[in-house]
This record gives sequence, C-alpha cells and structure tokens, in this order.
Amino acid sequence: MSESLLCLLTEDLLIRLLQKLGSHRKPFRLVCKDFLRVESATRKTLRILRIEFLLGLLEKFCNIETLDLSLCPRIDDGVVSVLLTQGSASWTRGLRRLVLSRATGLGHLGLEMLIRACPVLEAVDVSHCWGYGDREAAALSCAPSLRELNMDKCLGVTDIGLAKIAVGCGQLERLSLKWCFEISDLGIDLLCKKCLDLKFLDVSYLKVTSESLRSIASLLKLEVFVMVGCSLVDDVGLRFLEKGCPLLKAIDVSRCDCVSSSGLISVISGHEGLEQLDAGYCLSELSAPLVKCLENLKQLRIIRIDGVRVSDFILQTIGTNCQSLVELGLSKCVGVTNKGIMQLVSGCRNLKILDLTCCRFITNAAISIIANCCPDLVCLKLESCDMMTENCLYQLGLNCLLLEELDLTDCSGVDDLALRYLSRCSELVRLKLGLCTNISDIGLAHIACNCPKMTELDLYRCVRIGDDGLAALTSGCKRLTKLNLSYCNRITDRGMEYISNLGELSDLELRGLSNITSIGIKAVAVSCKRLADLDLKHCEKIDDSGFWALAYYSQNLRQDQKCQQYTLFNTLPLIG
Repeated sequence: MSESLLCLLTEDLLIRLLQKLGSHRKPFRLVCKDFLRVESATRKTLRILRIEFLLGLLEKFCNIETLDLSLCPRIDDGVVSVLLTQGSASWTRGLRRLVLSRATGLGHLGLEMLIRACPVLEAVDVSHCWGYGDREAAALSCAPSLRELNMDKCLGVTDIGLAKIAVGCGQLERLSLKWCFEISDLGIDLLCKKCLDLKFLDVSYLKVTSESLRSIASLLKLEVFVMVGCSLVDDVGLRFLEKGCPLLKAIDVSRCDCVSSSGLISVISGHEGLEQLDAGYCLSELSAPLVKCLENLKQLRIIRIDGVRVSDFILQTIGTNCQSLVELGLSKCVGVTNKGIMQLVSGCRNLKILDLTCCRFITNAAISIIANCCPDLVCLKLESCDMMTENCLYQLGLNCLLLEELDLTDCSGVDDLALRYLSRCSELVRLKLGLCTNISDIGLAHIACNCPKMTELDLYRCVRIGDDGLAALTSGCKRLTKLNLSYCNRITDRGMEYISNLGELSDLELRGLSNITSIGIKAVAVSCKRLADLDLKHCEKIDDSGFWALAYYSQNLRQDQKCQQYTLFNTLPLIG
C-alpha cells in the first residue's frame, strides 16, 4: 500500500487499520508518516525499555494514559526533574496509571514531583521499591484521585506513612500492602475508617492480629481480601468477618497457622456469594463439615487447598457439591489418588485450571480421565507426577486443544514421543519440562514446529538438549520471553547465536553451561535488547569481554541479576 493512497483515508480509517496490525504496527509507522502521526495521537500505553529515549518518546506520545517505567531501574530524581522541566510535559495531563515497580533509584522528592504533575492519576505501582518508607508514602498521598495503589515490599512504610495515604487518598478502591512488615493493627484501623470504598485489600505477611479483621469487617464494599501468612490472626478474627463485608467474593487465608476449619466455616456461612476460597497450607486436613458447607456456595468458582490432607470421599464430595468450579488447586495434597481424581472430575467438568503438583500417586488412568472430562482445560500442573507416561499425553493432545500452560517438571516418563503428542496443543504458551531427562532435540523440534505462541519454556537440566534443538526452537517460537537452559551442557556458542534471534526475550537462565564463552554471550547481548534477568552462575568460560558486552549492550539488566562475576563490574554506570 503506497503512502499516497494512505493519504486518501480518513483518520478514523487509519486508526482502525493500525489497530488491525496489532504487534506488526512498528514497521508500518517507521515507513509511513500517516501511521506515525495517527499512532502518536492515539497511543494510550507506553512501556520504556531504555531510559535515554524516555524524554523523546514522551514528547512524541503525549496522549498516553499508562506509563510503565518498571524496566528503568536507573530512573532517579534528576531524571524526573528533567522530564518535567524540559519540553511541554503535556504527557502528564492525561496520565492515569504509573508503574514504578522496582524503580529503586527514585526518591521521595522525585516521586512527589511526578505525582503532583499528574492531576488525574488513578493508579500507582511502587511494588518492590524496598527502600521506600514514610516519606515516599507522603509523596503518594499527594494524589487525591488515586484509586489503586500497590506497595508490596515497601519495607520502610509504617503506620505513619499508611495514615498519610489513608487521609490523602480517600477514594482508594484497591490497596496491596504485602510484605510491609512495619504496618500494624493501628494503621489498618485508620485505613478502614478513612478509605470506605476499598474493594480489594492485601495485608499478606503483616504482623497484624485479629483486631485488624474487626476493623476490616466494617468495609461494606470489600470484595477481595488477601491475608496470606498472617500468623497472628486466628478463628476469632474470621468470625468478625462472618457478619461484615457483605459483598465479599474472595478470601485467601493461605499459610495462616492459627486458622482452622471452624473459622473458615464462619466466613462461608456469612457469605453465600463467595466465588473464591484459598486455604493452602493452613489446615492439617479438609474436614467433612467444611466441605459440606461448600454446598451452599452456588457461585464458588475457585478453590485452592494446597498442602492439605484429603481423601477419596472428600474429593468425591467436592465433585458433587462444587460442579461450577473452574479452578482447583491440590498442590502437595496428601491422599490424592486415581479414584479420588476420577470422582472429582466426573462432577467438575468445567475445570479450566487444575494443579496436581507433587500428587505422586496418580497415573495415566487419572490424567486420561481428566483429559476426557475436562476439554476446556487451559492450565494443568503435574510436577513430580512421575508415574505418568506418553500415553496420557496422547489423550491430552487429543482432547485438551485449548491448553495454554502445562507443567511436567520432573516427570521422568516424558520423552520425545510424548512431546510429539503434546505438540497438538498448538495454543501452548507456557511449558515446563525441567528435569525431563529423556527428551532430546527431536522432541523439542516437535514443540517448536507446532506451538508458535510459546512465550515461556523451562528446560532445566534437560541434558540431551543441544544446539540443534535451539535452532528449531528459535525458528518456530519467536515470541519467547522467558527461557531456562540451566545445566543443558550440550549447548555451545552456536546455541547462543540461535538464541540471539529471540528479540522478545527478557528472562534467560544459563546457569552451569560450561561450554559457552564470551563470544556467545556477546551475541545474545547485542540482539536481545529486552533482556532484564540473566543467570550466568557457574559459566566458567565467560571472561571480562563477555561482561563488558553485557554492560554496553544490555542496559535493561536489573541490579539483582544473578551473575557470579557481577561484583567485578558493579561499578559500571551502564549496568542498571
């Protein structure tokens, strides 16, 4: 299509055409001024990979609503000052969502400047900014229109900082405080008095007690409550919730050591509209009264009870009472057998996600029944289910064509024939084959040829995988963003050359690859511009030249990259 012909199209038609191009729009805007003009005016989301291009991109795409700086760990107060003082800074007027996850270089002064410059800001993510404390919380409180705030692992925030946010951001609807260890009952109480519109609250791993649940019970609009690892909360706290939070749809009490079936029954009896229940690693066993109680939850869609002792009778009861389930987590549950699984899936035929990690006694018979009864499965986790063979994967490839995620880690029965059967699942996006020592380049080629949507692949210690397998993989699976090749010792620099063709790759694990050198690493560094996480431990043949290449070309690498020799270069200014 010539540029002159495009000039005849209206702007509305150009916008629709650009939308149809999807991920292929970049080549078109590079060669067509009309496409470039339209995208500059209509683009709503911008994710920055290289901080040096930030100012130019913000001036070009001035109508964005979402700005993601999570891959720019080197952004600091000085950079923010330049962004806001140079150019028109018109991009701040319509910005509604700001992602600063892991932007550890940004301090309270820069954060406050940024927050104040964005008058309609509704959502901020500062998760994993571990140095953030009360001063940064005060900066966040300068956003009165804020509705969503993620502060996971902001380790320095105390009740004082939370109080400032509660007072300044009274319209908050979603708040995550996971791993904010300094927050106590006092802060949660004030939060619940000031932020009455909260619909989502995560207090996981906080040192709060049941008194906090008394306060949380007063939140009339709360729909999702997550309290993973709150070891000081007991059944008394759950009983406060029984008569509170009338709109509650999901609760997660995983790893709450003092919670029992009695407390969960209290929550369930007061919330018949519950849709999701997470209770992993907090109950010794799933009691019959609790399972019976689930019968009253007509809208229940998700149950995760990882690490709990179950029986065939309990699984049969779940299959009978919870036929609307779309997700069930039984990871590391003791007592899971073929009979129990067969009785379960005969009732729960709408399952889309099933986690059977470390359910070591199930065999081909159970997995074949799952494949036949649950054709809508999109995620199946079978790690360490080592009694299965290629026969059940034949059934999965025949019946579960919607499968997007499959975990076969440490399943010794998986071989090249099994991967050939599995390759019929052409929708696969994530596949874990770690410790499957019987697969080779031949099996990997089957996956590469038939699963072009693959974005994540784990081949940890798949010792028969070599360069030829990577040649096939990188030819067929161009969308890979995460790849684990640790201890695949047949891989050489030739394999690294193939990996350099994966332009979307952001996470690469090469631990223990004794045959790769700086030559291979340089090839990856030059071509894989999105690389953010790299593991090179025990890669003994990589010398200084390899790390210099990484320092020069891979400027998006995080500070926590796991390179054994990284400390030799941690003063290089180009490493994030």
